[in-house]
Order: sequence, then C-alpha cells, then structure tokens
Amino acid sequence: MIALAGCHSAYIEAVVSNHTGQPLSVVEVDYPSASFGADTIAPGQDFKYRFKIQGSGNLKVLWTDAGQHDHSVNGPELHEGAEGALHIVIRPDGKVDWQEKLKTR
Repeated sequence: MIALAGCHSAYIEAVVSNHTGQPLSVVEVDYPSASFGADTIAPGQDFKYRFKIQGSGNLKVLWTDAGQHDHSVNGPELHEGAEGALHIVIRPDGKVDWQEKLKTR
C-alpha cells in the first residue's frame, strides 16, 4: 500500500479555446509521440483533453477556418515527464497564444 501512495503519472490538462468568432473544424494538436483533436469547436467554446508526454518535441496546432483555409502554428517544446496545464487560444488573426503552467519531474 505504501508503494502505491508514491506512484504518480505526469499528465497535462490541455484546453483549446476558439476565440476566432467563427467555427473551427478538423482541429488537431500534435505533441511528442501522438496527437489529439476535435471535429469542430464552436466560437467561444473550449475543447479539453488530458495527455501524457512520451519523448520530447514541439507542439503544433492545426485547424481549418470557416473559409476553408488551413492553418498550422508551431508551439513550445515539451519534454517527457512534463505535467500541469496548457491553454491553447486560437485568435481571430490566425495566431495562437500558448499559455503554459508546466513543470518537469
């Protein structure tokens, strides 16, 4: 029982927010070793996802806007063992704000 109390898995609680004022489709977040996403995110809505980092590398967010234009924005580097919170805000100008509250064990 004592051994189990010391176990801890490092996860990142991610939120992708659509601040564009228009619906986004085929939203994908690539991170080291995997990806996650949503078919659509309505204007003003959030998509939440919890994931674990295996390996190291950069984040990337991809989406298609209401005008059917594809976007791809590179983000910060993550390292294996990182945990905490990540907020990805997609803005009307096609830029992305990466708000990280992460620590690496």
